[in-house]
Amino acid sequence: MPAYLQKELILPCGAILANRIAKSAMSENLSPINHKPNEPIIRLYQRWAEGGAGLILTGNVMVNRNAIAEPGNILVEDKSDLDMLKKWAAVVKNTNLHLWPQINHPGRQAMGAINKKVYAPSAIKTDVKGLSILFKTPQPLEESEILDIIERFGNTALILKEAGFTGVQIHAAHGYLVSQFLSPLTNQRTDQWGGNLENRARFVIEIYRNIRRKVGDDFPIGIKINSADFQRGGFTEEESMEVVQLLDQEGIDLIEVSGGTYEQPAMIGANVRESTKAREAYFIDYVGKIRKSLKAPLMLTGGFRTVSTMEDALAEEELDVVGIARPFTVYPDLAKDILSGQLDQVSVPTPKIGMKMLDSTGFVDLKWHEIHIHRLGKGKTPNPNLGASGVIWHNTSVMLKKLVFGRV
Repeated sequence: MPAYLQKELILPCGAILANRIAKSAMSENLSPINHKPNEPIIRLYQRWAEGGAGLILTGNVMVNRNAIAEPGNILVEDKSDLDMLKKWAAVVKNTNLHLWPQINHPGRQAMGAINKKVYAPSAIKTDVKGLSILFKTPQPLEESEILDIIERFGNTALILKEAGFTGVQIHAAHGYLVSQFLSPLTNQRTDQWGGNLENRARFVIEIYRNIRRKVGDDFPIGIKINSADFQRGGFTEEESMEVVQLLDQEGIDLIEVSGGTYEQPAMIGANVRESTKAREAYFIDYVGKIRKSLKAPLMLTGGFRTVSTMEDALAEEELDVVGIARPFTVYPDLAKDILSGQLDQVSVPTPKIGMKMLDSTGFVDLKWHEIHIHRLGKGKTPNPNLGASGVIWHNTSVMLKKLVFGRV
């Protein structure tokens, strides 16, 4: 049985993770058209809680009804759904597991069809090859609107704490709003929120401080941040290291490292060298450079597939938590099977439909795994042998159900 993956981890705030495996965040797209939590999302997370990961991170929870990333995102901006949120949080009640919602604002990556207006640091449109029609040119945020968003992150975190969730994660990666402020490619402001790195990092620092003031010192706050954007002129590895060190000084409880954006989706292995995939941990070089300068624990997500690689990374103190995402959609008992010694390797297919425009963006891969998320939400078992041909039908079906019936 794996020795290091089974170890507890004490976070800076004093909370304890029961083991070193985390189910990293994936967008569920399970909410009805009203963006409320529902029975399928509770059923899904009940199933994942049974799977035994020490930390379970939810997909995007939006902080503003006027800024929704996808049609099925859950929104938490007031207490109107507190009873259902309590039911959701209760899936880990009386266990030693953690369930943290990932709170987010999409900025320019909000889908144009479901948002009247789109807001970002600067008026720079998301440009995904073949899919740019889905996005609008954003309006630059006024300072009062920036301050409002900072406040919303804190309010959402406080509501989630009241509901019984055991922590929260700030989504500062993958090209969403916080990531947009950090990148000089998408943040071309000339006020105190743009320009040099200190100004570009101000937004995420103030979000963290606002949440901390509201939830207190003993409630875990994590962050997901890019090692880099992998875009020319974007957020660099060196800049990322500086921001991570600032967050560490502020007292952040867990730093999850990822990378990429909609335009360059390195987080799902798109355009990642085969040698890097073979090594498994996509962003391990970055972690090795930053590890010794931090007090906060590090979590790395992206590419882990063999238990021996996970164990080696922990044994050599390259990181503290192993993040795994897509395999959990097909193998919900993944953590339990790894920790019991029943599983030493996991593999998931990379489905393609033969349309380079869609295959290269990672769209098909993401939607294939979404099918399995929906199966789990309906109480069904996953089907690892499912072909990619059902992806388009699934996506169309989900959209029609939302629009016609208001549900998935």
